[in-house]
Amino acid sequence: MPDKHLFEYAVVRLVPRVEREEFLNVGVIVYCRDLGFLKTRYQLPEERLRAFGGGELDLEELRERLRVFERICQGRPDGGTIGRLSPAERFRWLTAARSTVVQTSAVHPGLCFDAAHTLDRLYEQLVS
Repeated sequence: MPDKHLFEYAVVRLVPRVEREEFLNVGVIVYCRDLGFLKTRYQLPEERLRAFGGGELDLEELRERLRVFERICQGRPDGGTIGRLSPAERFRWLTAARSTVVQTSAVHPGLCFDAAHTLDRLYEQLVS
């Protein structure tokens, strides 16, 4: 039987009005050091966001912010300075507390056999 690996994850949240502290879960970030895995999966539920945040939200800006999360996870050059850090440093940077429209939950640990499957499972449970 294969070994289980420690992983960490955080939920990506959109907070249309930071002062109200209301949010929608729109994605998940999973990091597993043993498997060299750092990925995010997200969706931008436009209708729900319009209803939730009113007409004040710039959906294209939100899309771009989520794409930046993805580029940083991938360690791509267009992820900027943060994208060139180690996977652990990138995960810590992405999950640091911030007071902006895109935030993450607290980091939670777990054990998994397959980090990609775990990402999909968490996405289905927490976002879909």
